[in-house]
Amino acid sequence: MRRNWPIRALVGLGAGALASAGLLGVVAIGARAGFPMIAYAVFEWLIRVLPGRLVIFGLETTLRALEALGLNIKDTAKATEQALALTSLFAAGAVSGLVFFVLVRTPDETRVRRYAQALGGVFGLFSLVLTFVEARPTTQLGTLFTVFWVLAVFQLWAWALARLYLLAYPPAGAASPAATLEAAGVARPSPAAAVASAVPEAPPAEVIRLSRRRFVIGVGGLVATFVVLGAELADVLSVAGGPAPIALVKAPIPFPNAGSAVKPVPGTRPEYTPVPDFYRVDIDLTPPAVDAATWRLRIGGMVAHPLSLTLGELRSGYTARQEFATIECISNPVGGPLIGTTLWTGPSLRDVLATAAPKTGATYAHMLTADGFDEAVDLKTVRSDPRIVLAYEWNGQPLTQPHGFPLRVYIPDLYGMKQPKWITDIVLVSQWIPGYWVKRGWDANAIRRTTSVIDTVATDALVMRAGHTYVPVGGIADAGARGISKVEVQVDEGPWEAAQLRPPLSGLTWVIWRYEWPFQSGEHAFKVRAYDGKGVLQTSASNPPYPAGATGIDSKQASVLPKAP
Repeated sequence: MRRNWPIRALVGLGAGALASAGLLGVVAIGARAGFPMIAYAVFEWLIRVLPGRLVIFGLETTLRALEALGLNIKDTAKATEQALALTSLFAAGAVSGLVFFVLVRTPDETRVRRYAQALGGVFGLFSLVLTFVEARPTTQLGTLFTVFWVLAVFQLWAWALARLYLLAYPPAGAASPAATLEAAGVARPSPAAAVASAVPEAPPAEVIRLSRRRFVIGVGGLVATFVVLGAELADVLSVAGGPAPIALVKAPIPFPNAGSAVKPVPGTRPEYTPVPDFYRVDIDLTPPAVDAATWRLRIGGMVAHPLSLTLGELRSGYTARQEFATIECISNPVGGPLIGTTLWTGPSLRDVLATAAPKTGATYAHMLTADGFDEAVDLKTVRSDPRIVLAYEWNGQPLTQPHGFPLRVYIPDLYGMKQPKWITDIVLVSQWIPGYWVKRGWDANAIRRTTSVIDTVATDALVMRAGHTYVPVGGIADAGARGISKVEVQVDEGPWEAAQLRPPLSGLTWVIWRYEWPFQSGEHAFKVRAYDGKGVLQTSASNPPYPAGATGIDSKQASVLPKAP
């Protein structure tokens, strides 16, 4: 390798970065037009094929970094994943430019273009396969259009890379030193000088300046083009995030605890989570787009009567249950936002499976989804608990696309990793099959941990009663289907005092608690702990979410200012 390879590598890295910036811009325009987001498809494939522990390390590191930056992981985690996908594609293109500039050393312009086209073809075919495997493009624009689009995008990238190469290293016959000198107003050398020029010597400084000027002007033209295209990236995250949030509405049935005397402390998270505010954690950068008209719930495997049910048949053929229920992501840290409560509507899984008549020996229901996720539930649990619901509605409305339309499952007492969205198949099997996240190291049981959270120390909402002033403190406590029997609050390492509990919306939801602390000015530390419905105290040991859910005592510091005279 010649000694100038570091310079070629640096130039190639810059050229690859420039061409890849344009690539992202074009991809963004395609996403706006309805084509699959190529960068997301490649990133989702990487998540599936990389070692599970590596994926989990990346996930947990990202969430903890967002927390350290003071960002809400519910609102930023998915956008961060999307940004990582775009960055990965950009970095891959930049490195490809480096390798191309170092390895390609031909003075033939045609060969340079062919090599670039071949490289773009390889990347295009690779991305095309992943786009169909991961993004599952619909027929909205047609499969042929999608194929053409993906291949054309990478050929455009290849053209830009070749163009930048030829600008940096013009072909031997493109502009001879004599022609360049004449263009600069320098006299053609004499014959004697021409003979002498056979001896290698450094090119005149004017030639170097002209070559650099030509390169800079050419690059500037491409930069101007790609900056316009790259501006579209500002809309990528909103485009890929699915439809706009629906309007905030109340639950379609009255809250059973509406008359409770225990009111949430101002600043406590809403007892009932609006659908637009519900957390979303799944393996997709863009949620699957399922066509309700062609969708079927297929139930097979070890059954006497295989089923293929439409959404209408699920609605009309089975009695729907309505359950206020709380669901939480196993990645949620203590006090985190990856938890929510809403009204679930749909038939009991027990009733639906009974129609298929499970055969003797069937022990698990293996659920498959439109995005390639899978999980299994024990049939003993299904038969004993009618509250396991195949939900087609949230809050009395059809599920939204990001939250599992047209069908998802709710299983009491388990973290969300055990409760698939976008369900397409339920296969009854005789042996347990580890689900998507279990294969990657998460806990096989994923039973919800008892947890309690301080949402607020409401120093600006003091309570006056019988001549005394109290500081209201409030939050939530949750133990899945086990319920909460008691919540206690500690201030400044003092005694644990019982808090008031607001009756929950159901036996499957979190509990709102309220504690009124006698006013004392100064800096104070507040802690909370909870007991589940069986009287078992939550663990005080601090554990991270991986692998079985976070545990620990939530605390909050607060400044209580002296009362005004």
